[in-house]
Amino acid sequence: MSKLQKIRELFSVRDLRNALVGLGVVIAGIGLAALTVFAHRSGERTLAIAAAVLSLGFVLLILIFVVPPLARNASREASQMNLPFEFTLGGAIMLGLLTIVGFSAWNTGNNLLFLVLSILVGAMIAGFAAGAMNLKKLDVRMRFPETIFAGEETPILVGLTNRKRLFPAFSIVAEVRGRDRERSMAEKELFGLVPAFIMRRLAKPPVIRRILDYFPYVARGETEESRSFHIFPYRGKLVISDFEIATKFPFAFFRHRRRLSAKETELVVFPQLSEHDDLPDVISAVAGRRPLMKRGAGYDLLSLRAYQPTDDPRQIDWKATARSRGVIVRETAADESLRVQIFFDPRLPAAEEKRLTLREIVEIERDGKPHINERFEAGISRAAAVANRLIEAEAEIRLIIGDEVGDFGSGLRHLHDCLKRLAYAEPDYSDDLRPVATAQINDDDGFEAGADTTVLLSAAELSPKEDELLSEVVAIKY
Repeated sequence: MSKLQKIRELFSVRDLRNALVGLGVVIAGIGLAALTVFAHRSGERTLAIAAAVLSLGFVLLILIFVVPPLARNASREASQMNLPFEFTLGGAIMLGLLTIVGFSAWNTGNNLLFLVLSILVGAMIAGFAAGAMNLKKLDVRMRFPETIFAGEETPILVGLTNRKRLFPAFSIVAEVRGRDRERSMAEKELFGLVPAFIMRRLAKPPVIRRILDYFPYVARGETEESRSFHIFPYRGKLVISDFEIATKFPFAFFRHRRRLSAKETELVVFPQLSEHDDLPDVISAVAGRRPLMKRGAGYDLLSLRAYQPTDDPRQIDWKATARSRGVIVRETAADESLRVQIFFDPRLPAAEEKRLTLREIVEIERDGKPHINERFEAGISRAAAVANRLIEAEAEIRLIIGDEVGDFGSGLRHLHDCLKRLAYAEPDYSDDLRPVATAQINDDDGFEAGADTTVLLSAAELSPKEDELLSEVVAIKY
């Protein structure tokens, strides 16, 4: 793709139009202000008044149509940087009012306007100082649960400590900051489009911010703790880099913030456990137990024999005892946990791959929303639900994702390892969706290696040949 095509994808006609209109309004306002000064010095009172009124009108247009978008974009960019404060929308409006009042006071020489101007400036200075002091000597700590599932409420414990000796803390917002990937999605597209020093900055993925909790008041020397519930909408990882506390106290003209270092922690958001209607049938098809020809605490009868003093009286078979001359006990066979392998095929038809424009990639990263395929996510959720139900049935499972073969295991720890692998899985778009089992039927590491049965989740259909050969496979099409 040429540079011109990339630029066209990045900037739309609407962006260019808005930029030209905004620039025109600003230039017109400056020109009218200069005309007002010239007419005032030339003694053209009527022209000076008319130009002053028109210039104030253009200042109002700038305040309404130019300043808010610039303030939003500046706030978004500032959130990625380690700045101690940023202007809020109220602060931007206040700056506009200061500009209007200051220009009017300077243009007319009215003492009342100068008095109003001094009050506004004093309020902004006092609000800035109070907000900066409000964030001093504050500490944050938080605790996440061991498991986090996408789409489910996650309890998070947050504590805020105020170490100030004299002053309480007001209106504090605690946030956590992190990244969900190592490099930006737009890195390849932007390569060669911008200079190298800009490219180094753009290659970094955007910082994801999540609000933990809001503390309206924390007394001096005290600690406030709260338990809040958050929903992580998507599976994947979030590497926590630091905390941020912020406040708009007292007048909401500025948003003061302060970064607090934290030990880098990787949170893994497991896939949502999607309970489909056919899941009970799938589980019932694979979650049986097989008797072994050895004693154990199972439920299948192994043999009947004469009672011995060391036997448990509860094992006495009274019907068999009544038919014989001695006491008879039941011996049961030990049960072996079923060994099931879950094969998840990550391939999807190439036609389902949606190519994103450079602008769409930038907007996705800016909004902190990953580019997902709904069909693939549904398959991941079903695989996670199957693994969870099999572990609950005390089966040993092994997860295979494409060419990545895991180990057999059981228990919660092994389940979490499987869910972590599913959380990181990505779709593989391919024009060749031949059934996945073709190359693995005779493979020692394939479906039949060490497993009693296999659950296959794939976007492809099993061929009749495979359906006949793989009698131990339970196939699920997602």
